Amino acid sequence: MQVRRLEITGAFEFTPKSFPDHRGRFVAPFQEAPFVEATGHRLRIGQTNHSVSARNVVRGVHFADVPPGQAKYVYCPQGALLDVVVDVRVGSPTFGRWEAVRLDSTDYRALYLAEGLGHAFLALTDNTVMSYLCSTPYNPSAERGIDPFDPELGLPWDQLDGEPIMSEKDRAAPSLAEAAAAGLLPDYETCLAHYEKLRTEG
Repeated sequence: MQVRRLEITGAFEFTPKSFPDHRGRFVAPFQEAPFVEATGHRLRIGQTNHSVSARNVVRGVHFADVPPGQAKYVYCPQGALLDVVVDVRVGSPTFGRWEAVRLDSTDYRALYLAEGLGHAFLALTDNTVMSYLCSTPYNPSAERGIDPFDPELGLPWDQLDGEPIMSEKDRAAPSLAEAAAAGLLPDYETCLAHYEKLRTEG
């Protein structure tokens, strides 16, 4: 498995080997050994999620309060999507920046987003499936969101070929500046301390 550390601290791209044959294909999108080598800790699984999206669906930007936060290991077993990680941690040297990676059912790339990072994606095909391995169960009282069309963020939605399909909750989400002013964003130093605790615990 190939591993690439993104410029945003706590985000990694994983590209597994794929084994096609006359029966179809076999691939292992998550493998513990390269994950531990990259992050320094095991991935705790508190919940797995599965979403199916039509073309032009935009989900996010989502994150959770830290601690405990919710780390995500995501991949696309069907269809294709543009996955975006957004640094919403106040005090981070890359605060307000984003990186985008295409996830699809051809290469089976995966992204890991540590606790405190924002996550969003655009479905590029109908019936696009996103699979999530989440470090903690869903906690609605700790769930936060940022407007994915906040002009100050400038997320890369140029592949939209129609009106974005979104939840009302995501449409009503505050801008990054509004969320910061309201004290809704994670603190970078608190996130770093949490990551170190995970590494110390093994």
